[in-house]
Amino acid sequence: MRPTLRAFALFAAGIPLALALILTDPALRPFAFGYLGFAAVITGYDALRTPRFQNFRCETDLPKMLCVGEGDTLSLRLTAPLNGPELSVTIACDTDDTIPTPPHRHERISPGIPQEINVPLVPIRRGTATVHCLWLRWSGPLRLIERRQIHRIDATIPVVPNIHAVHNAALAISVRNALFGNKVQRQSGEGTEFDSMRDYMPGLDHRAIDWKHSARHNRLVCKEFRTERNHQIILAFDTGHLMSTPLHGIPRLDHAINAGLMLGHASLRHGDRIGVFGFDAQTRVSAEPFGGIRAFPRLMQLSSSIDYHHEETNFTRGLMELMTRLKRRSLIVLQTDFVDTITGELMVENLQRLAARHLVIFVTMHDPHLHSIGDKRPHSLRDVSRTVIADGFLRERRTVLERLRRVGIHCIDAPSHAVSAELLNRYIHIKRLELI
Repeated sequence: MRPTLRAFALFAAGIPLALALILTDPALRPFAFGYLGFAAVITGYDALRTPRFQNFRCETDLPKMLCVGEGDTLSLRLTAPLNGPELSVTIACDTDDTIPTPPHRHERISPGIPQEINVPLVPIRRGTATVHCLWLRWSGPLRLIERRQIHRIDATIPVVPNIHAVHNAALAISVRNALFGNKVQRQSGEGTEFDSMRDYMPGLDHRAIDWKHSARHNRLVCKEFRTERNHQIILAFDTGHLMSTPLHGIPRLDHAINAGLMLGHASLRHGDRIGVFGFDAQTRVSAEPFGGIRAFPRLMQLSSSIDYHHEETNFTRGLMELMTRLKRRSLIVLQTDFVDTITGELMVENLQRLAARHLVIFVTMHDPHLHSIGDKRPHSLRDVSRTVIADGFLRERRTVLERLRRVGIHCIDAPSHAVSAELLNRYIHIKRLELI
């Protein structure tokens, strides 16, 4: 319990008033001390009317799991004493570095009426978040005295990749219809696995006509094909120091994992097999391909185990080890980042070897800060220098991506919020063309 600034102002105002009364007329001295006594009395009354924390009823409810980049709430159910005044309560939450400090909440609490207060928790990285305590502060009805209390929680919450978007029903339906709708795709190159025979109708591909069966049945019949399944897809994540840098407050690696989970869910749902490979200076995670939509929790668990590292990525060692592990042609989705042509030289050489045996999708994310510097109109010599340097980095980045495209590697360079959709659309395109 401590006095507020209003109480200090009340007593401070009495000092010059008392001096003025005493200097004006010594007989007014009792009135001067009477003011100070009156201030002390009403301050004491406010202290008595300010309830103790023991008289509150306080219940907390924490989420069982948090998704990186997407918030949930800590629910605090607070009930003030029934015979007390209406209170203004300020709540602050103390967390570790995984969750930035939530903003303070200011609530009016009526006596005897439970008030539910939601404190937002938005983690910025995977791992285990700790909520240490809640700081509560409230004042009396006259706001001369305030009390403070620390409500210990000391609870841990696992922080996993963002899977809410993966379970979006509309997206799942759109993917299913795009790949394996109710009608079999019959356009050229969209399926190589024989499904059935049917009568020819105008508008069907002439190359699907089976002339031998048509002569036997004395009418035109054609073959129907369906898209092949059971392809092998490897989600390869660069876990080096460049992928630990934040992008919109979240590490690049987490953006990459979210996009990989989106692709993994769609692939498992439609019959393909998914493997996970994480590397930087050494191999961090390696899992053989597995299939079935029921295996998605395993994919999420593997993705959650990919930790942040601050070592330089060794593309020669990592990609060669990945190549030796693969026994059949696969679609390899490599999510990484690079700075310029010098740091990307070894990466390009090893990706060329990998692309000779497998189909590769190379995924990087835009740096909005770098693009904003390059597009900003300079107003000083320093701005000109920054713009030239940024434009040089962007030009070298385009050079590396063009070299990769020339050797048959599919490249995606998109903003972080659009990577998932771009990757999923590229996967659908590859499946339609039967490139795997």
